[in-house]
Amino acid sequence: MSYRWKFLLGFQHVFFFLVFVLIIYFTENNFLNPPDLIWSIIFNTIYSLGIYYWVYQYLVPKFYLSNKYPEFILYALICFLISSLFRILSEPAIFSLHFLRGDSNISFLYNVYITQAIVILVASFLGITKDKFLIEQDVADLGEQKEQLYVDLLKSKLSPHFLLNTLNNIYVNSFVPTEKTSNSILQLSKLLQYIIYDSGKEKISIEQEFSSLKSLAELYQLKYNNRLDIAFHLQNEDVWDVIEIPPSVFLTLFENSLKHSAIGLETSGFVKVMCTIEHHEIILEIENSIAENKNDTSDIGYHGLGNKAITGILEKYYPEKYSFSSEALDRKNYRTILKINYNG
Repeated sequence: MSYRWKFLLGFQHVFFFLVFVLIIYFTENNFLNPPDLIWSIIFNTIYSLGIYYWVYQYLVPKFYLSNKYPEFILYALICFLISSLFRILSEPAIFSLHFLRGDSNISFLYNVYITQAIVILVASFLGITKDKFLIEQDVADLGEQKEQLYVDLLKSKLSPHFLLNTLNNIYVNSFVPTEKTSNSILQLSKLLQYIIYDSGKEKISIEQEFSSLKSLAELYQLKYNNRLDIAFHLQNEDVWDVIEIPPSVFLTLFENSLKHSAIGLETSGFVKVMCTIEHHEIILEIENSIAENKNDTSDIGYHGLGNKAITGILEKYYPEKYSFSSEALDRKNYRTILKINYNG
């Protein structure tokens, strides 16, 4: 439980006993004079505090929260009668009560019954509401954990199959050292650095995000000898280092476009990525071909979780400040458009 809610629950107890002390003072003021009045307030406060926490910490969790309602009512009633009887018998013997009027003893009895009933009822109410609050907190925490797990899954590592293929390609090319080999190692290193370090952060710069896109694109190009139709049309790159977004969103959309285009597996495959910034709005547009053979798209690199996961992350970080569409233009072309208002 957070410190804020612990403080609030503690404040409820303190506030109630401050009110309880005032009730005891104004009701017993008719029967007692200082210093007996002060000692009576101390005695009743300590005594009622014990009754209060017994109901709050034991009676409510043991019976009410276990759905044993008849037993709870019975024990609460017994607690009320015993605690009231104890006060009725003990206070006149301990303190010099002055019943100035004939009905003063009746007023004293009313005072005892009412204050003890208040203590038990308030302890029961706060104990029950505390449990309800804790359940709601647990549900909220589980929701946050589920959401965080969803985000973490979106920021998952590269497909081991893709990594293995990439490393095998580098190994084969390493027998004849070329610029291609060193470049492959460099791009793979950048992508792994992004996945291990950057993807775990709350937000990263657009520049860092696009660096991962370009590294993944470069690895694909190196694998297919630069024959792939992957094009980047980027604007306003000079401000990318100061604008931050949640990591892996753009990368997942790019990975999805690679997967559905079957680029490298079909000659008609292409991916075009466009990004610009206008009026505090990031506009990402990705167009790609649609694979003719769906089975050709299984061997893919970075595994994202699809549009549902993207929407979940956008709702978390940019509620009512984004628009997202992903749909087929026709049988051969697919387009994804993401707009994020990052101002404020």
